[in-house]
Amino acid sequence: MKRIDALLKSDPSLHEITVKGWVRSFRNDRFIALNDGSCLANLQCVIEPDDFDRELLDQINIAAAVAVTGTLVESAGSGQKVELQTTAVKILAPADPEDVKKTVLSPKRHNLETLREQAHLRVRTNTFGAVMRVRAALSFAVHRYFQEKGFYQAHTPILTGSDAEGAGEMFRVTTLDPKNTPLTEDGKVDYKQDFFGKESNLTVSGQLEAETYAIGLGQVYTFGPTFRAENSNTSRHLAEFWMIEPEVAFNDLQDNMDLAEDFIKDVIEYAMKNCAEDIEFLENRLSQEEKSKPEADRSPMPLREKLEFVLKNNFKRVSYTEAIEILKSSKPNKKKKFQYLIEEWGADLQSEHERFLVEKHFKCPVILFDYPAKIKAFYMRLNEKDKDGRETVRAMDILFPGIGEIVGGSQREERYDVLKKKMETMGIPEEELWWYLEMRKFGSVTHSGFGLGFERLVLFVTGMTNIRDVIPYPRTPGNAAF
Repeated sequence: MKRIDALLKSDPSLHEITVKGWVRSFRNDRFIALNDGSCLANLQCVIEPDDFDRELLDQINIAAAVAVTGTLVESAGSGQKVELQTTAVKILAPADPEDVKKTVLSPKRHNLETLREQAHLRVRTNTFGAVMRVRAALSFAVHRYFQEKGFYQAHTPILTGSDAEGAGEMFRVTTLDPKNTPLTEDGKVDYKQDFFGKESNLTVSGQLEAETYAIGLGQVYTFGPTFRAENSNTSRHLAEFWMIEPEVAFNDLQDNMDLAEDFIKDVIEYAMKNCAEDIEFLENRLSQEEKSKPEADRSPMPLREKLEFVLKNNFKRVSYTEAIEILKSSKPNKKKKFQYLIEEWGADLQSEHERFLVEKHFKCPVILFDYPAKIKAFYMRLNEKDKDGRETVRAMDILFPGIGEIVGGSQREERYDVLKKKMETMGIPEEELWWYLEMRKFGSVTHSGFGLGFERLVLFVTGMTNIRDVIPYPRTPGNAAF
């Protein structure tokens, strides 16, 4: 059985075929618009009403699943190359029109919030069908890129006893009875009686484990779910999301930036080539949505032009120190328009600062590097102190228009003594990460990697404005529906 996307590209044929899908519309008891999720377009199935029972025609309703048999002929109307001259229709699963009216399957326009409330149905709308096809293509492109570059996929743990980021924003995993929790003599939870015999959590990152595999296989990548118990109700944060994390032995920070830029461009180019119809639809949808926004809040470029711009231009590479000087002397900072004013070196950049650098100052994607050691994670390689005696680490973030940070990475600290001291200074128990530290004793070499939040990539490529609309079932504070 062929899918509709293939049939719409086919030539007319006298061979009888059967197509299965869901009814999008049924006009004049004659024209069925059939969609099977394989593409944005519907297949028009033309029937002769006199050849079918009234009882059957009355069941060809929006959202009903049907099997349509006939021959593919040249379309008499505009908008499609072929249509199906129908000889038989079978109702596979009915849909009550009164029930359909209460859902997002009804033909009227629905806002995105309503669609989130019916997340089990929203993928059958044009918008979410397009978004999820682009998401699937990008997922394939990620694996294709790394596999073709000779990377090995490493399946790192989802259940872990360590906090890779040291931020403590983790979901605890336990089998202990909350109504009868065992306690130690000093009144603390006795995790020795828990399933793993210690406090355990859902992972925030597979990076630390991926590093151990890079120092053995050379170059690896992870692509899996990660979890952050961060109480952020924003359009850019999820509690459960998918992370792509390559780690490469012998790569320094410059190599890491080169890899990240090449990777992002490659997967975006793949989506543009293989999801052209969906991206065009999403571009038109975005332009309609932005008509109601103030001029200043609109995207400076149409979606496809923005994607082409990323492909054709080198990412601007700027040190944190240079970025701070730009921000300190910027109009929004001087006129106190920033919510978080930049007053001195060492400030942790916020989304408003990142977007200013990308969208207003450089007007292209930006890679910031060499951040202050105090605001970055313990595993990032320490640089020599600068002329002012300030400590920086070989970290890098990639900033995108409309998104802010899309990639965070670094050259890792490979020196045993330096890493040990950093862990002590930052209060990270050595007994918790003894294996990570010990790895530095046995042929530890320069190595680097980065993490890319997959949903932020999908957000950028689809032009959607809320991250909850690019994952099938979003998990956010107060919401674990579906």
